[in-house]
Amino acid sequence: MKLWKTAATLALLAGPAAVLAQDALLARNLAATCANCHGTNGQARGDMKPLAGLQAEKIVAMLNDYKSGALPATIMHQIAKGYTDEQIKLIAGHFAAQKPKQ
Repeated sequence: MKLWKTAATLALLAGPAAVLAQDALLARNLAATCANCHGTNGQARGDMKPLAGLQAEKIVAMLNDYKSGALPATIMHQIAKGYTDEQIKLIAGHFAAQKPKQ
């Protein structure tokens, strides 16, 4: 019985860490869909807008503006509509955590 209680306690303590790791992996996978235009990890080249290091709130606001049609776009309005609000927050957090290109 004592072993079971210890295992249960450890499982409860590990739960939040496992969820955070899972969210980070999901965020990275969702953000990878942006790489074709915005570069790997948001390190855009050329005229494309870099996303690495931008504040998450700014990225969320931009994606929501594309989603609503407030910002004009050729394709971003369609792409943004494909994500839930939670997915947009994960993507924004991922790019905000990346180091901007020097």
